[in-house]
Amino acid sequence: MKTNKSKLKNNENTSEYNTNFFKEKSTFLENENNNLSKKVNILEEENEILEAKVKYYEEMLRLNASKKYGSSSEKINPEQISIFNEAEKLSQKESKEPVAEEIISKRKAARSKKRKTYDDLEVEKIYYTLSDEEKICPKCSNKLHEMKTEIRKEFKIIPAQVKIVHHVKQVYACRYCDNEGTSGTIIRAKMPNPILKGSMVSLSLLAFIINNKYSKALPLYRQEKEFNNFGIDISRQNMAKWIVSASNDHLKIFYDRLHEELLKEDIVHADETTLQVIDEKDSKKNYMWLYASAKLGKNQIYLYDYKASRANKHPKIFSIRVPGT
Repeated sequence: MKTNKSKLKNNENTSEYNTNFFKEKSTFLENENNNLSKKVNILEEENEILEAKVKYYEEMLRLNASKKYGSSSEKINPEQISIFNEAEKLSQKESKEPVAEEIISKRKAARSKKRKTYDDLEVEKIYYTLSDEEKICPKCSNKLHEMKTEIRKEFKIIPAQVKIVHHVKQVYACRYCDNEGTSGTIIRAKMPNPILKGSMVSLSLLAFIINNKYSKALPLYRQEKEFNNFGIDISRQNMAKWIVSASNDHLKIFYDRLHEELLKEDIVHADETTLQVIDEKDSKKNYMWLYASAKLGKNQIYLYDYKASRANKHPKIFSIRVPGT
């Protein structure tokens, strides 16, 4: 009897030992698994960092190879003619000065208008009121009075207008002198000269074209299409001739004055860059020189001067050149 009880107790001790052993083993394995998971996460993060570095260095190698062995020139769309010589190029082509009947086919077209501030804009007010019949209270039938106004603001764009301006000059004669048989007296009213002799371009139209090209970088071929949207037909050749003529007749005066003021500065910066010139046959490389006053100079002046080379004689000539020559 005692032997059976002893065996049963030994079995219970053995079972308890095995249970504790497996618990400890399970805890140990669980901890090991957690440690391995943490190590895997760390290795994955390090791997991602290394992959990012490899991609970075590969990109740097590609860029360096592109700079070293790639093309150093940039192809230019034939339609995108240089901002400097488009007018000169197109003005060489034969084109007939247009007349009013050839230009105007429509009168109106939309053109956006942009302002930074709104204080100087004209204010148009549209009032919405009730009729006398509607000014009666629906509850008590007494007359309503105005309590307040509610205002909703919005921008209104007025489409651009194209007009033909007729400058009519009156001519007067003396009827008495005619009747007396003496030499007739004819007096004409004074009329301002056109901006370009023999052309129908106005000052406003010329300013519009020049501003679009040189301030908004809008090529003449695109302006030609824009004018077609306005309903008028002005060729890019005519616009080019107008720009060149206006530059020679009017804008050169301002250039020479700025040149004169620039030479008075204590410091003048100069730099040159290559320029592709259409139909320039005497040299493969042509240069646009830029002369600028110092940042802290008396006047902020920037002047461009086209030359066929980058020889040092050009800035020397520019520094002693008499404006107007």
